[in-house]
Amino acid sequence: MIDLNHIDDLARRLSELVPPGLRASGEELQASFRSALQAGLGKLDLVTREEFDVQRAVLLRTREKLETLERTVEELEARLHAASQPPAASPY
Repeated sequence: MIDLNHIDDLARRLSELVPPGLRASGEELQASFRSALQAGLGKLDLVTREEFDVQRAVLLRTREKLETLERTVEELEARLHAASQPPAASPY
């Protein structure tokens, strides 16, 4: 969900940019800008900050698990490599 306070602030600033002679009613103009902004932003494929934060946390946990699995695989490969080496011949 898009923060309506940001939309209101942007609509207010846009209505202030209109030359004074074209401002019939500041509130009507601001309401028109607000509606246009909400409609335009509503068509965008955006996620909420909460959804973003949840997905970020999932990604971090997944990355930690992947790093743990990579270390485990490296340890197992090292053991396998050590076990497959023939014992060193004794110099005696």
